[in-house]
Amino acid sequence: MKQKLAELDWQNLGFQYRDLPYRYEAKFKDGKWQQGNLVEDATIKLSEAAEILHYGQEIFEGLKAYRREDGKINLFRPEQNAHRFTLSAERLAMPPFPEDRFVEAVKEVVRANEEFVPPYDSGATLYLRPFMVGTSNVLGVTAADEYLFRIFAVPVGAYIKGLNPAAYLVSDYDRAAYNGTGQAKTSGNYASSLLPSVEAHQHGFADCLYLDPREHKYVDEFGGANFFGITQEGQFVTPQSKSILVSITKRSLLELAERMGLNPVERQITLEEAFTMKEAGAMGTAAVISPVGSITYQGVKHVIYSEDQTGPITTKLYHELVDIQYGNKPGPAGWVQTLE
Repeated sequence: MKQKLAELDWQNLGFQYRDLPYRYEAKFKDGKWQQGNLVEDATIKLSEAAEILHYGQEIFEGLKAYRREDGKINLFRPEQNAHRFTLSAERLAMPPFPEDRFVEAVKEVVRANEEFVPPYDSGATLYLRPFMVGTSNVLGVTAADEYLFRIFAVPVGAYIKGLNPAAYLVSDYDRAAYNGTGQAKTSGNYASSLLPSVEAHQHGFADCLYLDPREHKYVDEFGGANFFGITQEGQFVTPQSKSILVSITKRSLLELAERMGLNPVERQITLEEAFTMKEAGAMGTAAVISPVGSITYQGVKHVIYSEDQTGPITTKLYHELVDIQYGNKPGPAGWVQTLE
């Protein structure tokens, strides 16, 4: 059933799917991408032998549209999502969707569903989910030769409400292999994190923190976000690894940390060093920044800054990023695209 605008409570949207009027669709067939267009039907019809159902050839993205105080709409670095989508496609042996068409399709979906972009100061945004799946009939293990690209939009509240420190559990599982698909945004990586996440939630944790899959010595990332820490010397550090997702929020915070004089660096971070951080957080499109209150490993809890207060540097980074996204202050050149 289509979502009715009058039924929405902007202050209590949650983070859940809603069927908006329009989404974008394009098909890859006969070796090329066909002309795409907006469609109203939220359903997809697949053969029982469709490649995605058996061998998991799928990639996706996540980005947001922000309502500014003047009523206009901002997109935050959509070209970076388009490029990451290309990298994911190449890793999964899929035909990249043209990056310029990706950005224009995002804008087309936002414009078509403009009334569902939440109002400024509601704490909500319009979340966009571009994705691509292999659709041709496949029985043997091989790449598909036909694909479906779609973008749908959903108004959402904060994935994690406010700057409230959360407790995390170091997982015994691996999220992705060292030279596997960890750097691609593909469903298999998230499927492998579901069981650890369920078990973490059952024990009262917000999510899992994963270690590197080779030595289980270095911090990789959380189940749905990248890790950053502020050292005792005040330096912004974040893991460098072949098994973690390339994050647009991470790239942005590295630049903001540089502007704030935090001497940011990507490098390996041992778990033991993570325990000694002055502050730490999870960062990503959905989470923005979620402060880490504690990290529990082998039954021992390590408190990072505080379990009920957010550190000053994390707070400043959060507000700096959000103010740029909503157009309250200028960011580095090209970071924000305003729809006219």
